[in-house]
Amino acid sequence: MSALLDTIATIRREVCALHAELTRYELVVWTAGNVSARVPGHDLMVIKPSGVSYDALTPELMVVTDLQGVPVAGDGDGAWGNPDLSPSSDTAAHAYVYRNMPDVGGVVHTHSTYATAWAARGEPIPCVLTMMGDEFGGTIPVGPFALIGDDSIGRGIVDTLRASHSPAVLMQNHGPFTIGKDARSAVKAAVMCEEVARTVHISRQLGEPLPIDAGQIESLYSRYQNVYGR
Repeated sequence: MSALLDTIATIRREVCALHAELTRYELVVWTAGNVSARVPGHDLMVIKPSGVSYDALTPELMVVTDLQGVPVAGDGDGAWGNPDLSPSSDTAAHAYVYRNMPDVGGVVHTHSTYATAWAARGEPIPCVLTMMGDEFGGTIPVGPFALIGDDSIGRGIVDTLRASHSPAVLMQNHGPFTIGKDARSAVKAAVMCEEVARTVHISRQLGEPLPIDAGQIESLYSRYQNVYGR
C-alpha cells in the first residue's frame, strides 16, 4: 500500500504541475479545462478538482477516483485527496477513455480558442502542415455532439480516436480532448492542436491551403513516431 500511495503522490504533483502548462499556453480560462493521469497498474486516476482556480491548485487538491469516476475514500490522512472536493465535471469522459483505451495514460480537455472554433463549426482540421503529419498523422477529426452527464462524451472520444492516428479530437460544439501515453504527452497534444488550429485558420484567410498527399502524411507520421529523437 505504501508503494501505491507514493505513486499517487508523485502523480498528483505531476498533474498539478501540468495544469500550469495549460495557463502558460493560454489554453484555458477561469476554472475550465482539466488534466488527468492514470495510476499505472491500478484502476485509478488523478484529476483536477471542480471549480478551483488554476492559481490555487496544489498537489494535495488533486482528486483520486476509480475508473468509473467515483472519488476514492481515504483514511483521513489526505493521502487519497481532499474528501471535500469533487472531481472535474469532465471526470466521466476521462474515466471512459481509460476504461476503453488501456494504452492511454493521460487525458486533457481544454476550450482553447482556435481549436474550439473549429469544433463549433463541426469541421475537422485538414492536414496541410508537415507538423500535423508528424504529430497527428492526418486530419484532426471531429467527434459527435454530446452532453455532460453520462458516458456520451467519452464514447464519442473513443469511437472517433480509434479510427484515427490523431491524439486529438474536436468534440462538436464543445472543444478539444487529447490523449497520450502519459499526462505530459496529452498536454503536448493539446498545445500542438491549438497551434495547428490557429495556423490553418490564418492560412485559410489568405486562400485555400494546399493539401499534403496521403502517402506523404503516412511517411511523415511514421518517421516522427518511430525515428525522430531516438
